[in-house]
Amino acid sequence: MSFLMTVIVAVKALRRNALRTALTALGMIIGVAAVIVMVAIGTGARTSIEKQIRSTGSNVITVNAGSGVFGPVRQGQGAVTTLTDADARAIQRLEGVRFVSPGLNTRAQLISEQANWNTQVQGAGDELVDLRSWGLQFGAFLSPEDVRAAAKVVVLGSVARDELFGPGADPTGALVRINNQPFRVIGVLTSKGQAAFGQDQDDTAIVPYTTVQKRLLGVTHVSSITVGAVDSAPLEGVADTISALLRERHQLAPGEEDDFLVRTQTEMMSVLTSTTDTMTYLLAGIAAVSLIVGGIGIMNIMLVSVTERTREIGLRLAIGASDASVLTQFLVESVVLSLAGGLIGIVAGMLLSYGVTRLLEWPTAVTLQSILLSFGVAAATGVFFGFYPARKAAALDPIDALRYE
Repeated sequence: MSFLMTVIVAVKALRRNALRTALTALGMIIGVAAVIVMVAIGTGARTSIEKQIRSTGSNVITVNAGSGVFGPVRQGQGAVTTLTDADARAIQRLEGVRFVSPGLNTRAQLISEQANWNTQVQGAGDELVDLRSWGLQFGAFLSPEDVRAAAKVVVLGSVARDELFGPGADPTGALVRINNQPFRVIGVLTSKGQAAFGQDQDDTAIVPYTTVQKRLLGVTHVSSITVGAVDSAPLEGVADTISALLRERHQLAPGEEDDFLVRTQTEMMSVLTSTTDTMTYLLAGIAAVSLIVGGIGIMNIMLVSVTERTREIGLRLAIGASDASVLTQFLVESVVLSLAGGLIGIVAGMLLSYGVTRLLEWPTAVTLQSILLSFGVAAATGVFFGFYPARKAAALDPIDALRYE
């Protein structure tokens, strides 16, 4: 019997008990659909995190103030205030560094003529907009002169602008009060969306970091320095050079703990995506249990089929069918049943992933790899769980099978 004829006979045998076949395939459908959806959720979360990290700019290195140790007391990140704008200027002169922006943040109530809004006031240098590839809706960004003069000017994020002046408004030239001091709005940034760590990048007001130092907080240090490396420079190499420079400037002895923290985009991405990878594997593992249950259902129904068709098997063997052809017949039935459930499960999984995105607004991404993997697993499940019933059918004695009632 040709392979095509074997498949046709298998399909006819499965159609004879359509309801039983459908219920058996349901376990495989649920298992494959669950794997598709779970992997899609994990992949979507990973892609979203990578996109958010890239939105902070390309080739970005962040230097933050470190933790402090005072006797038995250990303080957290940012407790040490040894970073200064002089450190930023020294970093600017390093090879491989293109942009540098010192940072010093606070929160304040912003008051306009129409409304007031509490938001993050972000002190920055004039190169931040280039470093983060951040466009402007209206006006201009901070100038070097604004930074040198500690000017009372502000660039609003789109969310802060909407709350203070109304959606889509151009407030360039208007005045807002920050800590009861008048600041002139010189620009509005384009929307960036949510950052990788959850904060809304658009809910911000950017002023010169020198203004935050002298007019808002009365300090001389900075809390962070954001560095943009040239495209051809290796990030890890530039980060190591920055660390060596700061250790020298801060006069840290060999073996003494750093009073700063240098992080690259690669490190931040690996930390965040490792969590999503773990969740993806966990969810996929849970979903794979459904595939095992579906495979057991296929084995069970094939064993029932062998019992019901014992006389048919005996007749085939009696008229000359080989053990291999009988084994192939039942194995093909198992694989056809499994693949049919797998195909339906793939379609159901894609539709469910789309529904998760539309209804729950969770990012999902159905990849070709997950589809091919699910299809391959469905085929392998059919072979694995169908082999024993097929082998049992092929091992029947023709005489005993013909006498079977």
